[in-house]
Amino acid sequence: MSLVTSRVDSEKASPEKVPMRYCKSCVLPDTRPNLILNAEGVCNACLAHRAKLAINWMARLRDFQILVEKVKGQSSGYDCLIPVSGGKDSTWQVVTCLDHGLTPLAVTWKTPARTGIGQRNLDNLVSLGVDHIDYQISPKVESRFMLKTLERFGSTAIPMHLALFNIPLTIAVRFNIPLVVWGENSAFEYGSAEESHTGFKLDRNWYRTYGVTHGTTAPDWVSDGLTAKQLAGYFGPDPDELEACGVHAVFLGYYFPWDPKTSLNTARARGFQSDQGGPRTGYYDYADIDDDFISIHHWLKWYKFGFTRLFDNLSLEIRNGRMTREEAVRLIRQAGDQTPHRDIEAFCAFAGITTERFLEICERFRSQKIWTRRDGQWLIEDFIVPDWRWT
Repeated sequence: MSLVTSRVDSEKASPEKVPMRYCKSCVLPDTRPNLILNAEGVCNACLAHRAKLAINWMARLRDFQILVEKVKGQSSGYDCLIPVSGGKDSTWQVVTCLDHGLTPLAVTWKTPARTGIGQRNLDNLVSLGVDHIDYQISPKVESRFMLKTLERFGSTAIPMHLALFNIPLTIAVRFNIPLVVWGENSAFEYGSAEESHTGFKLDRNWYRTYGVTHGTTAPDWVSDGLTAKQLAGYFGPDPDELEACGVHAVFLGYYFPWDPKTSLNTARARGFQSDQGGPRTGYYDYADIDDDFISIHHWLKWYKFGFTRLFDNLSLEIRNGRMTREEAVRLIRQAGDQTPHRDIEAFCAFAGITTERFLEICERFRSQKIWTRRDGQWLIEDFIVPDWRWT
């Protein structure tokens, strides 16, 4: 099995400390993958957001309307496929497509840790008037696969992302559906990519760079413990072959200005519910609420990159003018590292390991480039919160 080198392996070869630098506009550090600070210390995510002010959204709307008419003429059944979780963004995707007269097929990869609120929101989404496939992979396979990816890359989310991308594309090919409609382009919104003049497109380059799979595909994980047949759900059509099959994938956020509050308002008007218990991770009580394990994926950024999901969310709030950078720093101080103790325990039970074993694995992926061991505790020099309580 040939896998790309992990961050830990590279750090063993180059253990020198690298001071963290933070965007002067938002609160993201330059340790975030694919984030770059310019000479003035402003990140590419903030610069990309500012560029939106110059976008002719009416022209983008006309482009989407042209796309709609094109796929209607190509389809003999469903006009488009929408990957959905039941969250506020996928509800917004469905509403937008229905409002433009498309006949969608909604497809969900069913997480092995779906929450009650997640199920209710998914049921609500389907009730809006779409056919729906809830695609579940064997929990036994997923538990072994997630443990393997945690041990190899310090990530529980590689199986999730392989499933999220490949299952919808595979079904689109099987049903001869000409268009797959994703929501936000996370690479663009969270500071990873510049916008193409021809629109966002989910091609091989995007998938390899931003697919959160550490450059791996399903064949890379075939082993004695996981056969190709067991991993069948994670295989998908080659991105370069999709166009030859007549299947195109786009981000709806290219055609419409994406803002989490805008999609939330649209979703709430159609029955979407937030988590009454407050945010599971990060800042929003309406995001990352459909899966008990997603918080672990976000929390592991703390070990690897020295920031949490909260940094991502607050940076979006700053860019959209709803918060100052100073307010964001205060909120980071108040929230702490947001260790998801309950979700960690649930994952360990699912994966068949102890919490002690889980933490031992996580510790191997603590970045020695940014973390310093002093007086028996780990800390980050020049952290964005000067009086942070290190534990």
